[in-house]
Amino acid sequence: MDNQIYLKNVVTLTLNPLICNGCGICVIVCPHRVIKLENKKAYIPNKDKCMECGACAINCKENAIFVQRGVGCAAAVLNSKIKKTELTCGCASTQCS
Repeated sequence: MDNQIYLKNVVTLTLNPLICNGCGICVIVCPHRVIKLENKKAYIPNKDKCMECGACAINCKENAIFVQRGVGCAAAVLNSKIKKTELTCGCASTQCS
């Protein structure tokens, strides 16, 4: 999963490292492990792995992260993880989970 590319060259994910406080909550909530933490600052090594669920931006108290949240597959993946149910977006589970 770490090498999975969700969408190439279209992701709206941005991070302002100047206001990041390094709390790491974005790293914890990201289902595709898009955001990493180094030297007490978040960074994005490959934003194409982002499925634009918005979990990072919603949970960032400093508003250091912006993403235009997507719908469809991203919502289905998150709901299946939260509810511990079968994936219902039509994707193979190896592609989305």
